[in-house]
Amino acid sequence: MSTVTATSPAAGSFCIPRSRRRINMPRFTMTVRSSNAVSVGVAPILTKFKHDCATPLPLLRHVADAMATDMRAGLAVDGGSDLKMILSYVDTLPTGNERGLFYALDLGGTNFRVLRVQLGGKEERVIATEFDQVSIPQELMFGTSEELFDFIASGLAKFAEKEGGKFHLPPGRKREIGFTFSFPVRQTSIDSGILIKWTKGFAVSGTAGRDVVACLNEAMDRQGLDMRVSALVNDTVGTLAGARYWDDDVMVAVILGTGTNACYVERMDAIPKLQGHVPPSGRTIVNTEWGAFSNGLPLTVFDRDMDAASINPGEQIFEKTISGMYLGEIVRRVLLKMAAEGSLFGESVPEKLSTPFVLRTPDLSAMQQDTSDDLNVVGSILYNIAGVESNLSARKIVLEVCDTIVMRGGRLAGAGIVGILQKMEEDSTGLIFGKRTVVAMDGGLYEHYPQYKRYLKDAVKEILGLEKSKIVVIEHTKDGSGIGASLLAASNSEYEHDF
Repeated sequence: MSTVTATSPAAGSFCIPRSRRRINMPRFTMTVRSSNAVSVGVAPILTKFKHDCATPLPLLRHVADAMATDMRAGLAVDGGSDLKMILSYVDTLPTGNERGLFYALDLGGTNFRVLRVQLGGKEERVIATEFDQVSIPQELMFGTSEELFDFIASGLAKFAEKEGGKFHLPPGRKREIGFTFSFPVRQTSIDSGILIKWTKGFAVSGTAGRDVVACLNEAMDRQGLDMRVSALVNDTVGTLAGARYWDDDVMVAVILGTGTNACYVERMDAIPKLQGHVPPSGRTIVNTEWGAFSNGLPLTVFDRDMDAASINPGEQIFEKTISGMYLGEIVRRVLLKMAAEGSLFGESVPEKLSTPFVLRTPDLSAMQQDTSDDLNVVGSILYNIAGVESNLSARKIVLEVCDTIVMRGGRLAGAGIVGILQKMEEDSTGLIFGKRTVVAMDGGLYEHYPQYKRYLKDAVKEILGLEKSKIVVIEHTKDGSGIGASLLAASNSEYEHDF
């Protein structure tokens, strides 16, 4: 018996078995039921579920309008809406003229990545790039701040030692690094930010309330590493900067992976809560933290139950509706109810189906790519992942549930994007819809789930109409946040620019 496996739904980590790959179905005895026998008990549950998930055009328009309204409220005053609208202090965007050697460090989960790039200005752009990835030992995730940052600085030092070939630093300069830090931070300048709290399984003592850049700089000093952080960014801001380097029309960046977020280029005079110096550019990148949005979303009893059982009930509702972390879990809850109350998989309820998060979003995507007559891949995944024996009729219902959830997620994400574009256009007529505008997308959910991507793009087209949607380009920018951080290190270099 072969096993279909799928990796966890981290950005860029979806692993989808193709339906053309031969998958041996497990040998088991199946009770033969007519398709009617399956559907009679399940039909009312499915009908109500589809009704509650529906995203007709008026609802999408309402969500887009509500997103724009919440953005304004969040820009007016801290705590003004669900959206934090965090100032990134990135007011100098890459232009393509940057030259020199710059590093990036990306810490956002159980691995950290280091990258170096040699930039050659407008003509040569990226001359060379190298990266490495290091796993963080579990004990360091529960250790002290000094231990964690010493480990990271040590990995960075080893990576820097291998520098050579096309990489060269002008004499008399320190190496500069862009630090992508994807944990909740209260940013205080382009190169400083106070950690609010650790998330994603980290419980490191002694860092909360401290400047994470200072923590890294001190650790690099202890390692004897001659390097300084010149830009602290989150992954969405890095994605925007990385995409903007290649295309001046990029105005928005969205990450749709395990989690989700969006940022965009905002005018300084449209941020009432901003106090103090306004840079010559008159603009900055605002990190919306849109996962916390909750206005007017079509929620089901399954969403509410999942939210109530989560570690943060009542929070991150948009994220729980559209991101890769949660789509599989919502489907699992629907199938469990159908199994228990509608005998979807026979008289007994498969025990594994009662395990939270046993069904993951890559599993949904793999099932939805199955084009075989007997839905062999669907059957195999249900059996291997959830211990479910199924006939063709049950498999078709499973696919309907998957499609309902993915359609809702993709269309709501599309409405959120339109909300951001609308807000920008209302403030500056012609800024968005008067010319080509690019939305840079990154994340495994968007990259590896074709149906999700299609539903998102279709929703944007539906809300904007044919003419406006022609000039809004939604473009995949793979792994843009790493190179984006190094570009922001270049844009915010302490040395006089020679570009």
